[in-house]
Amino acid sequence: MMMFDLPDPATCYDAFFDRTPEARARTAGRLWVGVTSTGIFCRPGCPARQPKAENCRWFGSVQACVEAGFRACKRCRPLEPEGADPLVARLTRALEADPARRWSEADVAALGIDPSTARRAFRRALGMTFLDLARMRRLQAGFGQLKQGARVIDAQLEAGFDSGSGFRAAFARLLGIAPEVLQKASATALLSADWIDTPIGPMIAVADETSLHLLEFADRPALPRELARLRDGVKGRLGLGRTAPMDRAEAEMTRYLAGEDARFTTPLTLHGTPFTRQVWDALRTIPAGRTVSYSDLARTIGRPDATRAVARANGANQIAVMIPCHRVIGADGSLTGYGGGLWRKQRLIELERDYA
Repeated sequence: MMMFDLPDPATCYDAFFDRTPEARARTAGRLWVGVTSTGIFCRPGCPARQPKAENCRWFGSVQACVEAGFRACKRCRPLEPEGADPLVARLTRALEADPARRWSEADVAALGIDPSTARRAFRRALGMTFLDLARMRRLQAGFGQLKQGARVIDAQLEAGFDSGSGFRAAFARLLGIAPEVLQKASATALLSADWIDTPIGPMIAVADETSLHLLEFADRPALPRELARLRDGVKGRLGLGRTAPMDRAEAEMTRYLAGEDARFTTPLTLHGTPFTRQVWDALRTIPAGRTVSYSDLARTIGRPDATRAVARANGANQIAVMIPCHRVIGADGSLTGYGGGLWRKQRLIELERDYA
């Protein structure tokens, strides 16, 4: 939901702790409470004991709760999407508790969960299996170690890989670049790469000190090719690190995916031909909550005969979400292709209905 002006504290208190379904529908996604006596924040319907009114602070977003210094409640888990599949939530929590573990189907079964049921549930919710997610988290841990200057072997062990060759191969499959090559370039890098977590999957960001050059979901098949082009463009000086545009992009993605703000102001550097950049600029004029067809987009840029070329330019976009290629659909209303996965495209379009 979009943020709105909160009513007075007494009205917030009465509405938040009204347990009727009608009240829950009115406050869900719109109102959160921070409890000063415990330092936690909760969503409506939390089963924890009702606090005193004088210990409550009221917020219109999760982001505001976090920025005010409150921790997420472990009972109502306000950081998780409303209505999340309980099985997905349970396994995700197990992963968070032991991120370096080399999860197997036998481990899933040992929790009393049928592995095939888990696969289906995770594919529906996240577009990948639980084991895929666990492997990605382990690689993320290794990525973080390398960024801090750790040896490749230490990053490998942190990621839970027994063999160096296995770690290097997994890392190279994900990014198309060997870990030691990225790490070696970090000291003199013109472009830096880092990992950004989001509720719909991890993303890789590449930026210099002033602008963002790439923002892609880590499991996008085209990511290694895109990184290779950027690396070639700076003659190999693409390393690991964090810059201000990445922090800004992460904060804006957090607000966007929480349903709070669909505006993006992170400075971007676009790598493409004049035609592709024209298409990308047109994409950024499509309001959140609206979709257009490829032919609509071609007419927008004054090239009604270039629908196929527009589609190719749309697919070549390497700034996901901020340049909203997910808002372009087939003329018949079908979702058509999306490099980040059709499940994400559907999720983004559904999220943006509230922005409309």
